[in-house]
Amino acid sequence: MSSEVATILMVDDHPLFRKGLKQLLELEDSLQIIGEFSRGQDALDMVKHSEPDLILLDLNMQGLDGIETLRMMRNQGVTARIIMLTVSDNEADVIQCIRAGADGYLLKDMEPEDILDKIKQAVLGKMVISERLAEVLATALRKPDQTDENLLASLTSREYEILMRIAQGYSNKTIARELGISDGTVKVHVKHLLKKLNMRSRVEAAVWVINKQKRS
Repeated sequence: MSSEVATILMVDDHPLFRKGLKQLLELEDSLQIIGEFSRGQDALDMVKHSEPDLILLDLNMQGLDGIETLRMMRNQGVTARIIMLTVSDNEADVIQCIRAGADGYLLKDMEPEDILDKIKQAVLGKMVISERLAEVLATALRKPDQTDENLLASLTSREYEILMRIAQGYSNKTIARELGISDGTVKVHVKHLLKKLNMRSRVEAAVWVINKQKRS
């Protein structure tokens, strides 16, 4: 972990779970809770003014649910990493969230230590998916073979380099350091390559590349 403190926002309508998760995260000096909300709308209002590094978002909430909250955040231009943390292991929910721009999908029945470890990885820019959902995600996000080369050909050489590193789980900072460019430049390239691939998140792009490599 970096010596910098990562700011985290929790959005979950179960007070007991929020309390337990907060206690878990407070064990780490490198993580700081800057807000917790039970409603998606309240979280949307907050991120307009102070965007955290990481947002932990429940899927099934009263009122504005997690998927709609996620979509609205991305449409607002929120660039924070957003991780779904939910009880639902439904394949459709997983795919819908990743395609809507989630950077990961974790299940609440994971061991607390594993949840904490995944959150720390997410802060570093890693792709985080509960193990038993990884194959489901890989299968569902598989794209038709005939489109692969056309999509890759649309990328610049720099975008391709960055895409390959995203597939290896590298964070923007690591990619920037390896390529000798700034974090901001990496973010711009990531935004452009996702647009060209017609994808909403790094996770979807990473899974797609990994599947393509397996088929080659």
